[in-house]
Amino acid sequence: MPQIVPVNTREDIFSQYLDTPIGDLIEYHNFGKPFEKKYVHADILIGMCMDNRKHLNIPEKFAYIIRTGGGNMRLSEFKVSYAVAVGGVRAIALIGHNNCGMVNLMSKEQKFVDGLVEVGWDRKAAEDHFRHFAPMFEIGNEIDFLLAETNRIRQRYPKVLVAPLFYQVEDNRLYLVQEDK
Repeated sequence: MPQIVPVNTREDIFSQYLDTPIGDLIEYHNFGKPFEKKYVHADILIGMCMDNRKHLNIPEKFAYIIRTGGGNMRLSEFKVSYAVAVGGVRAIALIGHNNCGMVNLMSKEQKFVDGLVEVGWDRKAAEDHFRHFAPMFEIGNEIDFLLAETNRIRQRYPKVLVAPLFYQVEDNRLYLVQEDK
C-alpha cells in the first residue's frame, strides 16, 4: 500500500529526486531554500489541483504549472506535451492533496446544479452539464488517482522523470509518495 512520507530534511528526499528539479521543488517549498538561481526557462512542469488552499513557494520561471480539478491531466495532455517538447522540461511533479473536492464528485450534484441555477443557468442545462462532465473529473481516492495519473504520464513520456507528490492542506507541506513496487 502506498505511503505518504514526510520530507523534513534534504536527507528525506528519495535519492532518485535529489539534485533534480523535483528535489529543488521540495527544497524551495518545504525548506525555504533561497531563490539564488535565476531561471531563464522552466526546469519542471507541475500538475496540481486548482484548489485555492494550495500555494507553492518557488522562484519565478522555475516551472510551468497546470492547475486543473483534482490535478487531472487527461484533458491537458497537449499542454504537457508542449512543456516537454517545446519547453524542454525533463521533470514532472504531479501533486495531489487531501480533502480534494473532486473526490466523491457525484455526491455534489445538487449543490453544483443549484449553484449554476443561482447565477442564471437553466436547471436542465445545469443538470446536463454536470452529468456530462462529472464522470471525466471524478478522481475517486486522492492517492490512487495520483498514482494512476503518474503511471499514465510515465508511459506517455518514458524519458521524463515523473514524481507523485502529496500536499497536506493542514500544514502546507509537500510529501513524497512511496509507491508499491
